[in-house]
Amino acid sequence: MSTPNAEPVKIQVWTDFVCPFCLLGESIVEKAIEGLDVEIEWMPFELRPYPTPTLKPEDEYLPRVWKASVYPMAERLGVPIKLPTVSPQPYTRKAFLGLQYAKQEGKGNAYATAVMKAFFQQNLNIGEDDVLKNILQGLGLNPVGLEEFVSSHEANAQHDADLQLARRVGIQAVPSLLVGDQFFSGVPNVQILREAIERAQG
Repeated sequence: MSTPNAEPVKIQVWTDFVCPFCLLGESIVEKAIEGLDVEIEWMPFELRPYPTPTLKPEDEYLPRVWKASVYPMAERLGVPIKLPTVSPQPYTRKAFLGLQYAKQEGKGNAYATAVMKAFFQQNLNIGEDDVLKNILQGLGLNPVGLEEFVSSHEANAQHDADLQLARRVGIQAVPSLLVGDQFFSGVPNVQILREAIERAQG
């Protein structure tokens, strides 16, 4: 039980919007935090930053991983998900700058979820400006300033600082979560995650 007027437990979730396990992990986080006082912050981790080539769904690797791991886990969790046909997969830097834009308006969590759903449920190219602007608009945010924001020195410097933080923390896979001083790498177990949150509440 949390004490009255206690600070909410902060949970940082490192993600890459093109990783299906991050969408699956999001559904687990939602179950684990039910009824608890938490503050979630989605953090960037680019699995394949530019100019590293991104994956192509027509190659052998993605269909194999999805068949062996993604689809079975999605079925267990009841999360609709489909291997996107966007090829090659988009770089996610711009989508993460959009996350920063949304965070300023207090809509970071909703934006992160919407971007992953756009990619994995609607087969949309989340590397495109129009897709990101439509997501912002759908959240009640003004998309007009997005282009200026993503090209600004301040926003890019902040994003690079966030990526450096991920390296310092030791992020090597996504999703990764920090709950108090407890670290989770990969998709966590609902009950174990909930217990970690309750411990962090003190």
